Amino acid sequence: MPVHEGYDAVIVGGGHNGLVAAAYLARAGKSVLVLERLGSTGGAAVSTRPFSGVDARLSRYSYLVSLLPRKIVRDLGLDFRVRGRTVSSYTPVERAGRPTGLLVGGGERRTREAFARLTGSDREYRAWQSFYGMTGRVAQQVFPTLTEPLPTRDELRRRIDDEEAWRVLFEEPIGAAIEERFADDLVRGVVLTDALIGTFASAHDPSLRQNRCFLYHVIGGGTGAWDVPVGGMGALTDALAAAARGAGAAIATGHEAVRIATDGRSAEVTFRTEYGEGVVSARHVLVNASPQELAILTGEEPPTPAEGAQLKVNMLLKRLPRLRDTSVDPREAFSGTFHIAEGYEQLATAHAQAASGALPAEPPSEIYCHSLTDPTILGPGLVERGYQTLTLFGLHTPARLFTRDNDAVREELLKSTLAQLDAHLAEPLADCLAADAEGRPCIEAKTPLDLERDLRLPGGNIFHRDLAFPYAQEGTGRWGVETPHANVLLCGAGAVRGGGVSGVPGHNAAMAVLEDQQPS
Repeated sequence: MPVHEGYDAVIVGGGHNGLVAAAYLARAGKSVLVLERLGSTGGAAVSTRPFSGVDARLSRYSYLVSLLPRKIVRDLGLDFRVRGRTVSSYTPVERAGRPTGLLVGGGERRTREAFARLTGSDREYRAWQSFYGMTGRVAQQVFPTLTEPLPTRDELRRRIDDEEAWRVLFEEPIGAAIEERFADDLVRGVVLTDALIGTFASAHDPSLRQNRCFLYHVIGGGTGAWDVPVGGMGALTDALAAAARGAGAAIATGHEAVRIATDGRSAEVTFRTEYGEGVVSARHVLVNASPQELAILTGEEPPTPAEGAQLKVNMLLKRLPRLRDTSVDPREAFSGTFHIAEGYEQLATAHAQAASGALPAEPPSEIYCHSLTDPTILGPGLVERGYQTLTLFGLHTPARLFTRDNDAVREELLKSTLAQLDAHLAEPLADCLAADAEGRPCIEAKTPLDLERDLRLPGGNIFHRDLAFPYAQEGTGRWGVETPHANVLLCGAGAVRGGGVSGVPGHNAAMAVLEDQQPS
């Protein structure tokens, strides 16, 4: 088969990290080719209209932005904005036989009063302020390092310069700190959830995978804030694709890379299209895919995947449902993170049940209504009629639970998950669901096995593998993107400091290439 012209860099995968790398390298004057298996770029960071005949453009898989450095947006001149959420979270609960809840946000005074109503004292609020004051200081020190060469463990520890914070976040299971600082079960659960997004672990898991997940959820932007992308997540990847093309990168969709051959100095990438196979040569290959996919491409034994553990549900509503807790406006309750069945003991029980091979009896989840913050994702007619989107992210549902019958288990889990939400509503959610052009309810659910099939996420893991602490360890290399092959780099979520919509692995892989090509 013919070998096509050579490039300075071939990037396998046109997700957001691959596009970041392409844009940086092309702006530096390098010749770049992006090979994307699907018919469009964006990977998991896309906006689509999933409901037939309905003008609602949802962030289908990934949906909030925290870890994307402003540096990348500025460097690449991206036309991309985010909007903050005025409410951080609302968690409904029943206390003393009456519906109530905890609303965090809307100002310090209002949040303090919400804690006092829930717990009867000021203690939990003071503990909350102290704990997140500590994580905020850590975020200010750690976040800027994500786009620098990996610090050593000791260098990062010195930079943080807070031994208590280091112990809490990097050395002891996060459950110990939560139990030490907070007394209320609901408050404890709200804190713990950031350690469990897409991560199947208990609060006291000795591996500390929950700590690593927690860390990445509280350091974004140096503040830990999670913002809504204006125009949906596809607005980011569209802007990245435009920046890469504008700088001269070539992007070939419908081109699936199937093999990488390298001697450490030059490489050849074999790709497949509907018309047959071809080969392209390059000095460097950047793989915006999982470590498992990288191993397959280079002919090596793939590592065992760390399974995903989430249920992802997209919905379109005719209206927001009324709440049993009448003290809070649904437009406020749903504008932040709406926690369901996420008390501390509920989370522990759900984890234990899933670990034993059973679906959680009370599946925990959290819900986001992005259209309250950014109505532009809805057509004008839907906005006028009061329609809203809902995104639900379920926890503690590892891929192993779906292997016997993915479709049946998905439906069973969706039904029980929505039942947990309905318990806090004054009307059934089903009464609020919009219908598509065929009269079907506007709701879709994705299990880890669905994500593995659709996006090639190994085991449905949204981080590609267990997250790593953001410091150098044996074999991680200078930027955390290096592989055993000198001229093949990993620029996807499986890189050190990967996971989430950040662009950090793409930036770091591009920096590694540019350093390698500097004169000695």
